[in-house]
Amino acid sequence: MDKIKVKTNHIIACLVLVFFSLNLQSQVHRTSWKRLVHKSESAWFSSQEAKRIADNVLLYQRDIGGWPKNIQMHEVLTESEKQQLLNLKSSTEDVTTDNGATILEMRFLSKMYQQVPDQRYKDAFLLGVDYLLAAQYENGGWPQFYPLKKGYYTHITYNDDSMVNIMNLLKDIMDKNENISIEPSAEVVNKIEKSFNKGIDCILKTQYKQNGILTGWCAQYDEKTFEPAKARSYELPSLSGKESAGIVLLLMSLENPSEDVKKAINSAVTWFKNAKLTGLKQEYIFNEQGQFVDKEIVKNPNAEPLWARFMELEDNTPFFCDRDGIKKATLAEIGLERRRGYAWYTTDPKEVLEQYPNWKAKHYKVKQEKKPKDEYNMVVAKDGSGDFTSIQEAIYASKSFPYQRVIIHIKNGVYNEKVHVYSWNTHVSLIGESKEKTIITYDDFFKKIDLGRNSTFHTSTVLVEGDDFMAKNLTIKNTSGPVGQAVALSVSANHCYFENCALLGYQDTLYTEGEGFKQYFKDCYIEGGVDFIFGGATVLFENCTLNSKSDSYITAASTPQGQEFGYVFKNCKLTADDNVKNVYLGRPWRFNAKTVFIECEMGSHIRPEGWHNWGKKEAEVQAFYAEYNCSGEGYQPQKRVGWSHQLTKREAKQYTKHNILTNTNNKSKLNWYERF
Repeated sequence: MDKIKVKTNHIIACLVLVFFSLNLQSQVHRTSWKRLVHKSESAWFSSQEAKRIADNVLLYQRDIGGWPKNIQMHEVLTESEKQQLLNLKSSTEDVTTDNGATILEMRFLSKMYQQVPDQRYKDAFLLGVDYLLAAQYENGGWPQFYPLKKGYYTHITYNDDSMVNIMNLLKDIMDKNENISIEPSAEVVNKIEKSFNKGIDCILKTQYKQNGILTGWCAQYDEKTFEPAKARSYELPSLSGKESAGIVLLLMSLENPSEDVKKAINSAVTWFKNAKLTGLKQEYIFNEQGQFVDKEIVKNPNAEPLWARFMELEDNTPFFCDRDGIKKATLAEIGLERRRGYAWYTTDPKEVLEQYPNWKAKHYKVKQEKKPKDEYNMVVAKDGSGDFTSIQEAIYASKSFPYQRVIIHIKNGVYNEKVHVYSWNTHVSLIGESKEKTIITYDDFFKKIDLGRNSTFHTSTVLVEGDDFMAKNLTIKNTSGPVGQAVALSVSANHCYFENCALLGYQDTLYTEGEGFKQYFKDCYIEGGVDFIFGGATVLFENCTLNSKSDSYITAASTPQGQEFGYVFKNCKLTADDNVKNVYLGRPWRFNAKTVFIECEMGSHIRPEGWHNWGKKEAEVQAFYAEYNCSGEGYQPQKRVGWSHQLTKREAKQYTKHNILTNTNNKSKLNWYERF
């Protein structure tokens, strides 16, 4: 039999009727009931037909407060069917919020009560509220079924907007929306507010990070680990264009969104823009009798954007599955039953993108671009007396690869911000008004960042990637405390100079990196607990104070193989907090670590053995740890580990500023560190 292709926009009305007639195992079960619930004619809800349907709704509600799914509540019931429903009242089997169940019934009862104040409608609605509150996990998510049903039904479920439907109803109750005629007690409203806030927190925690960047959401998550989870055989862990849209619309409806909510929305909108499919159109195929028989994707340059229902977690690539659970690249590759019986594409994100400009205008003040009086001499002041009130704003305004030095003068104040000096921001100087009162601070740490095994490198308060950088007379601080890796200053650039700076943190305070990179710290105060100076760059520390805050290790060098110098400390003072008694000079992050202390004063907190191999026997051969002519109670050369070194006077003479910091290909009359 010949098949006739008909364009979607010509047959929308037919499609609705056709879908009702199909016996598909899909989510399209309740459209007629849903349309009744959302009828706009309020007077209809006082009609005899509405009262009859309301009686059905009351019959279908279980004693626990919820309803089963996929019930056409408006269908006429026989006396026998009514008795069967009465017999099922105490049953908790199949009570759910899936496919709109429970939420639709509650909204219908609310509209009924507005027109017909029958106490039964109010009691049933409030019982439904109790059910929703009881069904929520402590972590803020909702399962698909409650009481819990074994299998994927226990997952936190965004699929088919299950959790979003719940939260929209709770929000309408809190906001006293005109469609909610039943007001719970103040005590219950308080519970609803707490429940809603926990739900928002769950949404924020489950937003998927793709290569460290927030994107959209998956259809369901493991209720314990928050990891993307599988549902039915063809519903594999994936990013979802449809479910993500409903979540973002909910977040955008919040009157006073937090910064985290704003970030979630902005990130999701960016992801929607990146993940949209253009030039494709979904077309439905009908036979001569007008029966829907298939659908296919065709190329159409004028088609509106589509989004895939399932996208790869790694790169947003759309995929499709049959009931065998095997991923396919195109819709045409899966069997007819699943191809026509499931919504594989969606246009829902379009509504998000349409609403986003107004949302952004409402919640963000339009910033006027600031231009400094002098592009090479800018002033940052918290009180607004300078060119900028934040350091990062000044960085943004700095020329890329400038021909002369860009000096950013920073007035006294506490600047609570992450500062990033980008690789194109070369020849930048941050000059504080005073080390004691010009303070840059932030509190990121490993578990807070939560970007996987390399989260440490995202925690820095100040990150320097632009060569020929200088900082002077300021404090850089990570305030997170003893909670694991938390970097204050990260320097991944060449020819960087720090003078009269305080670097404060705990574990991993200062990270210095870059094979062949040269860095110089002079007259600085550096404190921390575990490995608070670490990395692979060649670094000279001169006249610095190193203060240990815990019994641990000062350095963890990762000097690349073949690099002549690693960490060199000259004329430094090693101090410690009062309760600190056992500190190692260093341990090797990598086998070829090089660390040398020359003419340094070492407090009694330094352990007699001095150095630790980090459990790496190879490091005892490959690492180079040495000291020369140091002093203080902590300097006990005769008790040092046998694989460390005490330099001779001749060997120590090689550790000059020129030898350590000068590049072999330097052709300038002045060395880089002499130009500051």
